[in-house]
Amino acid sequence: MLKKLCLVTLLAAAGLANAADITVSAAASLTNAFRELSQAYEAANPGDKVLLNFAASDALVQQISKGAPVDVFASADQEAMDKAEGMKLLAAGTRHNFVSNSVVLITPSTSTLALKTLGDLRGADVKRITTGNPASVPIGRYTKQALEKAGVWSNVETKFIFGTSVRQSLDYVARGEVDAGFVYATDVGAQKDKVKAQFTVPTETPVTYPISALSGAANAKGARQFVDFTLSSTGQAILAKYGFGRP
Repeated sequence: MLKKLCLVTLLAAAGLANAADITVSAAASLTNAFRELSQAYEAANPGDKVLLNFAASDALVQQISKGAPVDVFASADQEAMDKAEGMKLLAAGTRHNFVSNSVVLITPSTSTLALKTLGDLRGADVKRITTGNPASVPIGRYTKQALEKAGVWSNVETKFIFGTSVRQSLDYVARGEVDAGFVYATDVGAQKDKVKAQFTVPTETPVTYPISALSGAANAKGARQFVDFTLSSTGQAILAKYGFGRP
């Protein structure tokens, strides 16, 4: 239902969009950073307007493949972007890695748990854990891979409550509905008064974010300009402000 509502909203927005509008679909973890980035882009390009749509990366690929009017796609992992490329949705030569991130284990700020290793999640005092659904959300894929490599996944799989995006999992932890959760390091800042990071989780696959203009972009010129802006020194400075690293 959520995917259908997002698609309907995007299609409706297309009818109101102007020629200079740039529609950007971006991973949920980019929400705060891309809001400021878009404002900076608009200031540097008078007359242009950036329309933002945030969700889990795989959900965004599905929206785009079903005809959602999108000019730029920014994903939280390579797998989702690979899916888009396999569907021939990307404009040739415009795919770039633009930031990096890391995965952290967090707990509610009021929690007394002291978790130092992934193996600690086996403990009886850890009853509920959250991350994104590994089948459709990048943070879930990173989490599952890390737990499998540590030999812990089979022991804790039944404790998981999966979110539809990393920000939903972040909210679960912030509200104290779970004992621990896996999010990106950059997400902690969005709820810094309600969650605390326990430790950084080693990931077998580097957490790099790709961005690309889309082959079906209504505003192809604007799409390429927005991608270039994210790679510029100005764009990178804004992203660094929100905790993102160089790709």
